Amino acid sequence: MKKWIAPLVVALLALAGWIAAGPFLTINAIREAVAQEDTAELGKHVDFVAVRHSLRAQVEDSLARKAGIDAQNNPLGAFALGLANQAAGGIVDVLATPAGIGAVLQGRGLLHRLSGGGVDPNDGLAHVPPPDPLRDAKYRFESPSRFTATVRNADGDPVVFVLTREGFKWKLTDIQLPLAALIGP
Repeated sequence: MKKWIAPLVVALLALAGWIAAGPFLTINAIREAVAQEDTAELGKHVDFVAVRHSLRAQVEDSLARKAGIDAQNNPLGAFALGLANQAAGGIVDVLATPAGIGAVLQGRGLLHRLSGGGVDPNDGLAHVPPPDPLRDAKYRFESPSRFTATVRNADGDPVVFVLTREGFKWKLTDIQLPLAALIGP
């Protein structure tokens, strides 16, 4: 009768190990997709709808805080805030796509391209591989279904990548940006 307990315990331990390794496997897959510039593969590991919704909410909240209560109560200020939210929402919609997130993680923004970033200075046709965006990340399980990888941007502010588990699969569902530091007080 007790012969079935050992295989059951081994199976449960293997399942727990697979679930615990899941976010690290997902981060590695994101890292490889970014390095290979494979937006289709990146799309398998990112919930773009959730990321877009989260980034939009962060930007709108940050703009409202920056504008202050006086601007929100003033009809002209409310109109201007609405226009700013629409413009910021358009930018977020462009960024929260496989190509947009890949470009951001690779540092391939418009200014980066114009300045010659990503090009070998000795050979104008050679592409310099992008740096690993999650190289110095600090990893943390916040719950059995939530995992974070925190990196510091160039200014030293934290950028938090949130992975969420659905069943046995982990996906990037949120990117928490240091908007207060970027927009200012």
